[in-house]
Amino acid sequence: MNTAQLQPYLLTLVVFIPVVSAAFLAFLPRSETGQLRAWTLLAMVADLVLAAVAYAVFQPKGPEFQLEVRRAWIPDLGITYHLGVDGLSISLVLLTGFLGPVVVLSSWKFIHERVKEFHIALLLIQAAMMGTLVSLDLVLFYVFFEAMLVPMYVLIGVWGSERRREAAMKFFLYTFFGSLLMLVAILAVYFVGQPPGTRSFDYGTIYNSLLDANRQLSLCAKGVECAGLSPLAVTLKAWGPLMFLAFAIAFAIKVPMFPVHTWLPEAHVEAPVAGSIILAGVMLKMGTYGFWRFAIPLFPVAAYQFRSLFVALSVVGIVYGALMCLAQQDVKKLIAYSSISHLGICMLGIFAFTAEAASGSAYQMLNHGVTAGALFCLFGFLYERRHTRRISDYGGVAKVMPFFAASFLVVTFSSIAVPGTNGFVGEFLVLLGTFKAGALWLGYPVLASTTVILGASYMLWMVQRVFFGPIDRPENAGLKDLDLREGLTACVFMGIVLFMGLVPQPLLDRIARATLGTPESAKVRDADLRVTVPPVEGTPLVVPRAPVTAMAVPRLSP
Repeated sequence: MNTAQLQPYLLTLVVFIPVVSAAFLAFLPRSETGQLRAWTLLAMVADLVLAAVAYAVFQPKGPEFQLEVRRAWIPDLGITYHLGVDGLSISLVLLTGFLGPVVVLSSWKFIHERVKEFHIALLLIQAAMMGTLVSLDLVLFYVFFEAMLVPMYVLIGVWGSERRREAAMKFFLYTFFGSLLMLVAILAVYFVGQPPGTRSFDYGTIYNSLLDANRQLSLCAKGVECAGLSPLAVTLKAWGPLMFLAFAIAFAIKVPMFPVHTWLPEAHVEAPVAGSIILAGVMLKMGTYGFWRFAIPLFPVAAYQFRSLFVALSVVGIVYGALMCLAQQDVKKLIAYSSISHLGICMLGIFAFTAEAASGSAYQMLNHGVTAGALFCLFGFLYERRHTRRISDYGGVAKVMPFFAASFLVVTFSSIAVPGTNGFVGEFLVLLGTFKAGALWLGYPVLASTTVILGASYMLWMVQRVFFGPIDRPENAGLKDLDLREGLTACVFMGIVLFMGLVPQPLLDRIARATLGTPESAKVRDADLRVTVPPVEGTPLVVPRAPVTAMAVPRLSP
């Protein structure tokens, strides 16, 4: 079977290869830990290969949504098995596929109890995250979105640290509450947005059914015409803000944004290394992805109305997360709070509603997945040797682990956005786009820019105390440097950090169409707004204002 014949099945295989592998794992003997680990690694590598093939065949200049598959699931309710990807979701699929083998390798020697159940949980989480990213039916999206909770709850609660049960329960309650709000919003838009007999949970159908009403509300918001609103526009004007908030709260908890962030530091600290990599690398991106895919495109006028609130909360999260890092004595908790700060940058880029900030936000999502995943993975190698998270328990580690120290320092440079690393590209574009948003927003990018100084302060302070200075504790004197498995993992992370920092354009081209439609649809104040993708091969590519294919979702014109 060649690539063309495989394309209709690619996304289904990406989602369900981990499920089938988990089922096979259930029949292997518990005592065969080597086979359990090897089979899980093989399944994750296969998933990565399929994700890479899907990424390679995706055409940046092709239809907005590609590799689509659509089958009737529950036709009486308008529920379909509808999968498809745009440039943003296929990039996140590739990131998820890459981190799958890393998660298995990071726990290769660390997990000794219930090894079988642990690897089944990893595979099920992988499948749920992949399904969330490729679903184009709202019910299907909700099913996969919820399916992530149970295996992650088990991962934290069973294989975590001392306070694992409390952390797992807090994680579950926060995210489950948000999911219930999202379910209410899905049902509301299903009943409100479509007439009886034609209702569907299909994303494209719902988007197109709201398209004319959103255009009317856009004109009304500009004061052009409010008297002749259609019944749907009147309903959307009254209830649209509440439906937007229901989606937004669910996704804000998952990001997490300030002030619904309190579950994250505990979950990171108590989770095993594999759980921390999954959380930081991919699962938190489900929140920002939800804003891109659902909250803003379905309710662009409401998104604009709440713009000030979300920009303010994003900036507060950026500064608060960085300041909290300065007060930490626990390495994992410091990295966790840095995630709150960096994802605040992503949210600021989304709600700045400019082309540069949108591209930077999406790129920063990918950057954070690589960088935070690398930080947790590398520290996990050190934790396996010392079994302590306290910064004060280290010192002088670079003297006995020079290659490990060099690897960690490169990833640290990425975290603090040093030019030449991937972190610089995303943060620079977001701040540039936020400055460009207008004089009213001038204070926000100035405050957000403090993360550059604060980030360098807390990360370099941590690196100095852990890796340099005298070896005060005899336990650190006998530490061994990275072995072959760990060294290869570190080299791959460093290579990606440098590649994304030095050659960002191919990745930016891939996500351009998916991200630049959002500022166009949400900027309802400017009737003459035109958004163009940065030049690709010398020719500007205008964001489409009409369906490209029958299943493609058109972007809303202001």
